[in-house]
This record gives sequence, C-alpha cells and structure tokens, in this order.
Amino acid sequence: MMTNPTGRLTQGQFSFLPDLTDAEITMQLAYGLKKGYAWSIEYTDDPHPRNTYWDMYGHPNFDLEDPAGMMMELKACRQAFPQHYIRMLAFDSTRGVETVVMSFIVNRPSNEPGFQLERMEMDGRNIRYSTRSYSVERPEGERYKD
Repeated sequence: MMTNPTGRLTQGQFSFLPDLTDAEITMQLAYGLKKGYAWSIEYTDDPHPRNTYWDMYGHPNFDLEDPAGMMMELKACRQAFPQHYIRMLAFDSTRGVETVVMSFIVNRPSNEPGFQLERMEMDGRNIRYSTRSYSVERPEGERYKD
C-alpha cells in the first residue's frame, strides 16, 4: 500500500496538496501575522525527517506587519537556493517561548530523489529500520543539480 501517492517529501502543513502559489503563501503569511506570529525562512538540501534544524535564511521577522516583506525575503532565498527545499515557519511567543505553530514547504528541487528504507536484523529476532536520503550520495552543494 502506498501511503504517499505524490512521491514527494511530506513535512509540515499542506504536504499532500499541490505546491502553494505565491498568492496562497501570502494569505498564509497574512493569517499568521493577524495571530501575532513571527515568520522565518529556512532551507536545506538534506531533508531527512530527523534533520529538523535547517539553515535559516536571514533573521526571523518579529515586527513584521505586512506579508510583502516576507515575500521579498522568500524571493531572495529562492534566487539564492533554487534547487533546495525552502520552508516558512511561524513562531508563537505568547507563552514566553518560541513555539513553531505553522510550517510548510514553499520551494522544492526539480527532482526529489526520495529515501531508502534500510532494514537491519539484530541479535535475536530484533529488527531495526533506518532511512537514508538519496540526496546525500552527492556532496553538499552538488545535490539536486540536473
């Protein structure tokens, strides 16, 4: 049974939907700003599910009032890293800590190689599984080059 019919990386909100348009991204940014969230942009070329700390592009925008500012940052990030995964993150600081309340991918490489599931038989009848990204077979900076 295939649980991901799209065959694409599914992290964050909207993962099983078609890619969001810039207009739809702007609406999500506006929604978050109305709720008082601070926005930031992160990117990576190794989207392993346990790689939760992507590289941050610029600084989080805590005092932003208009989504156009974040869209300009997103455009610059897309130009700098066109073949990387890029995601938007919204932080809620109402509890005194920065908590991620929204996260969604806004850019993908043209080719998403996926992951390999490795099965390892251990002592006794124990079986362990691990995942390995096919993208890490190439050195950093050369991944996702066509």
